Amino acid sequence: MNNSPPTDVAGIGTDAAAFTSFYLTHLELVQRFVARRVDDPYLAADLTAEVFLAAIEAASSYRADRGVPEAWLTGVARNVVNNEFRRRARERALTRRISGRRLLDGDSLTAIEERIDVERHSRQLYKALATLSTRDRALMELVALDGLSVADAAAQLGMKPGTARVRLHRSRARVQSQLPDAAALLTEVRQ
Repeated sequence: MNNSPPTDVAGIGTDAAAFTSFYLTHLELVQRFVARRVDDPYLAADLTAEVFLAAIEAASSYRADRGVPEAWLTGVARNVVNNEFRRRARERALTRRISGRRLLDGDSLTAIEERIDVERHSRQLYKALATLSTRDRALMELVALDGLSVADAAAQLGMKPGTARVRLHRSRARVQSQLPDAAALLTEVRQ
């Protein structure tokens, strides 16, 4: 995870230079987050763009006392991805959007496909994580996959750090019991 110097997050909605700096600093974080959750490169590109658009719109709601910008942006990304999954569930009969595909050149498509392939092990881990409660899964994702501290993840989820540590320990044990190579996957995902 990128622990960059504090950024004036509120300024990204009004200052192009602040947004450019924020975007370049956090692009890889958002791309990794999205690539672990989807396997369609076109959708990954669309969702990455939507995360930054949502961040611009929500920039005024950022509170530095509640966590680092990376934790806040991860929350924005989680909301964007979850909204997309809900939209797709409601609209399965509609034709897949193709407008974004025309905007990708061959090199961009190859880069997205490579990122999705790199995150293949993460998607396997998500199958094991699906057995956890929604809140425990979110806690484990924030700490193990997105690199947040337990305290930052607890703050984002509205729980006490001590409670988060206990829940995280139990969740890891449960996942490892269902996926023998989960520890190796977690180590690989963090690299």
